[in-house]
Amino acid sequence: MTDIIRVQDAWYEYERADDEGELAVRGVSLSVRKGEWLSIIGRNGSGKSTLIKLLNGLFLPTRGSVTVGSYDTRDEEHIWDVRQRVGMIFQNPDNQIVATIVEEDVAFGLENLGVNPQEIRERVDAALRAVGMQEYAASAPHMLSGGQKQRVAIAGALAMEPEVLLMDEPTAMLDPGGRREVMETVERLHRESGLTVVLVTHFMDEALRGDRVIAMQDGKAILEGAPREVFAREAEALKAAGLEVPAMAELASRLRARGLDVQGAPMTVPEMAQALITRYRERGASGNAG
Repeated sequence: MTDIIRVQDAWYEYERADDEGELAVRGVSLSVRKGEWLSIIGRNGSGKSTLIKLLNGLFLPTRGSVTVGSYDTRDEEHIWDVRQRVGMIFQNPDNQIVATIVEEDVAFGLENLGVNPQEIRERVDAALRAVGMQEYAASAPHMLSGGQKQRVAIAGALAMEPEVLLMDEPTAMLDPGGRREVMETVERLHRESGLTVVLVTHFMDEALRGDRVIAMQDGKAILEGAPREVFAREAEALKAAGLEVPAMAELASRLRARGLDVQGAPMTVPEMAQALITRYRERGASGNAG
């Protein structure tokens, strides 16, 4: 895969009134590959939200570099080129919705860029269809559910035709139904259109949807790999970093500790059910054979 974002030895320090400064990101190097889903996990204060804001120039590294395509985010001349290529979705959709009608909100960024009205119409319609919100085009955003508002925010980002969608804990303020509809929308966009996704989350089931996961602690990237491998093999390291592992992975670990050999690395309830069914069938067959 081609790298679309490259982070090289990036540090970020918040200024404080006492002039001491506070390091939030410490020497992180990583790449985001075109078409992948990268999940970033970590407890509060680990640096994960600061890191994602470095990826589209909302924050500029104190040291090191962040490059989007051929553009260095510190190059003021090209900062809007960076932000057109890399869209951003925040935790609270109310902070991103600026218009009183859904379709006007989705069109807002395009109007600011001076895109011609016909193209705006086409892009807005396509973006609303992509997130399943076309029937709400003329609705007032404040009448929508939290999940629907977040899908409108995603549509607004998609209308700009970004190559990468950054999402900073986009479901943290939603109920389970809203979480599910947002994640299913993003997963479908990623699968069907090849949209590159970078998701910051503290929900392990969301991180599990990705192709790769990075775990943050004290501003550093401490673990990286395929989610199933990281959750299965690095459970103790994740716990030491104050993170939970998926509930079914934890259950599998406890069952093994009690002598029940659970095959594979079940991460979801259906996978655990299948693993247990398979295990008991094997035991039954073994007993019958004996």
